[in-house]
Amino acid sequence: MSEIDSIGLIELSSVATGYGVEDTMLKAGNVQLLMARSICSGKFLIVVAGDVTSVQAALLAGAAACGASLIERRQISRIHPSVLAAISNAVDVDPKDLRSIGVIETFSAASIIEVADTAVKSANVTLLRIHLAMALGGKGFVMMAGDVSSVQAAVAAGSKVAGEDGMLVGRAVIAAPSPELFRDYI
Repeated sequence: MSEIDSIGLIELSSVATGYGVEDTMLKAGNVQLLMARSICSGKFLIVVAGDVTSVQAALLAGAAACGASLIERRQISRIHPSVLAAISNAVDVDPKDLRSIGVIETFSAASIIEVADTAVKSANVTLLRIHLAMALGGKGFVMMAGDVSSVQAAVAAGSKVAGEDGMLVGRAVIAAPSPELFRDYI
């Protein structure tokens, strides 16, 4: 699968059910497994990729198999390529280029991926990191960099998406950040 047209995410409250749902999703559509793992607070996250129709089929089958364990399901079409790099912590940035930093935090791991995708599509920012649930009580956050006005625009756009879903925990824009402030994340 050379280009990812769409990704689908399912977040469950049960690890055991998650493994069964993962199998169901992989059998239901011609999709590629990007991630399937337990996340904080005893939840399970599954992320698949493929063409829009295959991802839809996998999500429908997966959601039906979740029962009461389903927390959230999402499909994101035409995902920005930098989202996957930021999830993998594969972004190299010179700290001197960090003129402004933006952070958005959500209540769920699945929602932060859509928030990050919206943010990076809305302004000229670099996604630095998308953190999914570990050591966050199941929440997620995205960090981005760019000039102040671009980061403000991206944080506003991403926060709007999170707010519409009731998932927004917090957001921040930090102009001219201290180099020590984010050294552990970059």
